[in-house]
Amino acid sequence: MAPKSDSVEVIVLNYVNELNRPLNSQNVADALQKFNLKKTAIQKALDTLSDSGQISFKEYGKQKIYIARQDQFKIPNVQELDQMKKENSKLQDELEAQKKAIAEVETENRALQSNLTLEEIRTKQAKLKTEVSLMEEKLEKLRTGIVLVKPEDKKAIEEAYHEKINQWRKRKRIFKELWDTLTENSPKDSKEFKEELGIEFDEDVGVSLQLYGEIMTSNKRKRAS
Repeated sequence: MAPKSDSVEVIVLNYVNELNRPLNSQNVADALQKFNLKKTAIQKALDTLSDSGQISFKEYGKQKIYIARQDQFKIPNVQELDQMKKENSKLQDELEAQKKAIAEVETENRALQSNLTLEEIRTKQAKLKTEVSLMEEKLEKLRTGIVLVKPEDKKAIEEAYHEKINQWRKRKRIFKELWDTLTENSPKDSKEFKEELGIEFDEDVGVSLQLYGEIMTSNKRKRAS
């Protein structure tokens, strides 16, 4: 809702006094757009206010700069300035404390949001109960001596395992012979050459042929005993 024509000066005066810094008519017009005032009306109000001495102005070429009258403001003395500085420092400390408190609340809120809902807890509980029931059933079968793996299946698995270990050992030996031949008279450092070719040894990826071979040997000993 647009203000009455006789209230334009009041609105402009209040804004100039509130901001208390140099302004031109465009500054005031931009700031008071929310009142739906035209720039011509604002310029007229500024001129009327300056002519009546309610605000001050200075001319810079063709442009007028307006500012609130400074004699209407109380200028604090040294003691009052010191008190204001102390109060400002206290407010800054309180602000930091509030920011810290807000950050803690936000952290706690994020933690709560990451927790499972009641419905999710119930679903997970039901799933775990099912898993426990299946595991208990399997354990009971093992206790009663029921064989879960057929002897022929076990034998086939062991034979396949044995074959894979032998293939591993054979290929590892062939590679070592080739690698030793390539690097024996090479001017490059073998480690740098390996990295350049993108080759990884078993130990580079944390596996051991000896360890897997010992597992097979251990199973044979158990069957023999």
